[in-house]
Amino acid sequence: MGLMRSMVSQSKQILKLQSLRNQSSSVVPKGHCAVYVGETEKKRFIVPLSYLNHPSFQNLLSCAEEEFGFDHPMGGLTIPCNEDAFIDLTSQLNSS
Repeated sequence: MGLMRSMVSQSKQILKLQSLRNQSSSVVPKGHCAVYVGETEKKRFIVPLSYLNHPSFQNLLSCAEEEFGFDHPMGGLTIPCNEDAFIDLTSQLNSS
């Protein structure tokens, strides 16, 4: 039962991220920030600001700094990782 509840929670988070991602590019809800994720094609995600303090998310930001420095050509944070890995991480952060 707990596993099913966890899977439903993760699915809701993924749908929420996709829904927010599909909104107009200028709309970022209060308490959130836009990040662009992908190795070649970048997709826009809206994530809670609280994720920025999590060690796993900070690791991603360190990788982004190594690859892009502070020049983010997309206009927001650019994270050079696989989209599925990013979704897995954000699902874990949401459940914790």
